[in-house]
Amino acid sequence: MSTFDLGSAGTTAINTILAQEANRIGSDIYNKTLHTSPWLDLTKQAAFPEGMGYQQTTLVYDRAVALNDASAGSDPDTVGARWNDVSGQFGTTTLGSGQLVDGAEDATGGRGDGSDQRSFVQFTKKLKSFKLERAVIESPRISLEDLRFAAHRQEQLRAIMDLMTQVTRNTWENRYRDEFDKVADNFVLCKTTASDFRTGQEGTATTGIDVDAGTDGADINANISNAVLDKAYFQLIRAGAGNNSYGRENGRPVFALVLSSEASYQIQTEANFRDDVRYNNARVSELIAPLGIEKSFRGFYHLVDDLAPRFDATINGTDNLVPVEPYILSGGVTIPNPAYESAKFETAFILHPEVCEALIPNPMSGGNGISFNPVNYRGKFDWKNIVSEITNPDGTVGFFRGVLASATKPIKTEFGYAIVFDRTSATPAA
Repeated sequence: MSTFDLGSAGTTAINTILAQEANRIGSDIYNKTLHTSPWLDLTKQAAFPEGMGYQQTTLVYDRAVALNDASAGSDPDTVGARWNDVSGQFGTTTLGSGQLVDGAEDATGGRGDGSDQRSFVQFTKKLKSFKLERAVIESPRISLEDLRFAAHRQEQLRAIMDLMTQVTRNTWENRYRDEFDKVADNFVLCKTTASDFRTGQEGTATTGIDVDAGTDGADINANISNAVLDKAYFQLIRAGAGNNSYGRENGRPVFALVLSSEASYQIQTEANFRDDVRYNNARVSELIAPLGIEKSFRGFYHLVDDLAPRFDATINGTDNLVPVEPYILSGGVTIPNPAYESAKFETAFILHPEVCEALIPNPMSGGNGISFNPVNYRGKFDWKNIVSEITNPDGTVGFFRGVLASATKPIKTEFGYAIVFDRTSATPAA
């Protein structure tokens, strides 16, 4: 665990954090930025409940339909309500001849003729647990004395603060993307023949999926396609996801599809599907329009995430895909990863507002006569100046520190999809 003891590494960080006047740098201070994505805008957020521990449970009721058998199991013949002729409720005789009135039961629990004419509804539910997690990010140590000699110190400090803001934003984007990937209940492995639709995958990320590939991911051998998205779309409709979709066009729900620019282009230029773009003039929903989306395509809003998860063609010992990060360090400098551009596999996601929710703790300043500085758990960087008799006796050395905390509350995870495809393939998935 790191401490505040500066040492040689800490001294180097302090001495080099700010450019000096001797370098004669220009008056304009620039910094390179990281790409942003739609995950920040579409992830629902709420406050993490207080006084209930770090791990909590959510209760989700399953869908229900009418049944014609109170002890119905998996038999499809039991689905549906019993409809009976009203005149048949009393048989062929009069009410006074021993027949039961409508709604009453005889000794066998039936409706006067000895048979059970009732319909039933059963309630099933699931308990899903989730827990709070935290990340702490710190800057290098900075000497306040160096500010006296730094060139354009206000501009440099502003650039540093902007960089830390980008770090916070990028960290949250990765967090929301990874958590959705983990709670999504459906995985699709794109193939040239009969793509593999897998359900019951809640709690497993793409990297944990056993692709059964054998060698080099041969089990995923096709690119993303409209055929695969059509199947997922109709599954979502039948699952009831259309009631709270991101938009509606011509009476049909429109869902959000988060994918890279290359994947979006692949879908929209697939043979025989180009007219959907040419003739689609439907109005975009008010929630999606601020993201720069102008139209939908075959039931989906394409939300571009150019940092979409990618994986290489090497399968490790457990037949899992190996992720390729979009950025790497080279000589201590963050640069784009060339391997990310050539990665073979990629994941696209179908979002739904009811899949999950991010719960972030509210700042707390104490209670019952005890007070302390409240912590902002959204990643706001605060200046920390910790006096140390040995390394910082004058309190002239400090650092920036940001704390992030959240818990992902799973709700209707069956509405979430992760679609894994071979982005280098010229064959659309079937």
